[in-house]
Amino acid sequence: MQLYAHPFSSYCQKVLIALYETATPFTYRLLGPDDPATGAEWAKLWPLKRMPVLVDGSRTVLESSSIIEYLDRRHTAEQKLVPADADTALEARTMVRIFDNYVMTPMQKIVLDHLRPPTERDAYGVKQAREMLDTAYGWLDGKLAKREWAAGDTFSLADCSAAPSLFYADWAHEIGMRFPTLKAYRARLLARPSFARCAEEARPYRKNFPPGAPDRD
Repeated sequence: MQLYAHPFSSYCQKVLIALYETATPFTYRLLGPDDPATGAEWAKLWPLKRMPVLVDGSRTVLESSSIIEYLDRRHTAEQKLVPADADTALEARTMVRIFDNYVMTPMQKIVLDHLRPPTERDAYGVKQAREMLDTAYGWLDGKLAKREWAAGDTFSLADCSAAPSLFYADWAHEIGMRFPTLKAYRARLLARPSFARCAEEARPYRKNFPPGAPDRD
């Protein structure tokens, strides 16, 4: 298998966590300006040029959640990331959507606004993004109160999504002590070997975080 990805991308980290959790062998096709040939291969596979893309033989799999589901079905490992119980699997998939839509998306709104020319900044949109994050933080703080992991007692695809979402969201709009349960959950994710590895692999690129990466984590 080949994964076209970059270590600083949150959605790439989401898939990398799954690969590391399941000890699935793969070739890392690093996307970047130093390797235009790999970039050209990636653009042929997916003209929208979004990361990550997984290639397994003649099969190309797009979108991070679909890639994790594919890995879980086609490359069985002792640890399954999609829960076997149908209700728990539904909860895990729902939590993935919560982290992707209501944590990752507003975080990216704040971050990308820093790349705009000062005269074209969207102050109102950023304010809305911060409000959405505060609302999501509060909801998650209650939801996770009696859970070790996002969908229950077992690490799942929901946690693969949660880890990079909360990692970068806290940089863009700090979770703070108002949400102690969520803050503790983020710390558990950072201590998980699969995500700790992702964070270390991404460390050389922290200078590229548009708002400026905090001196922590």
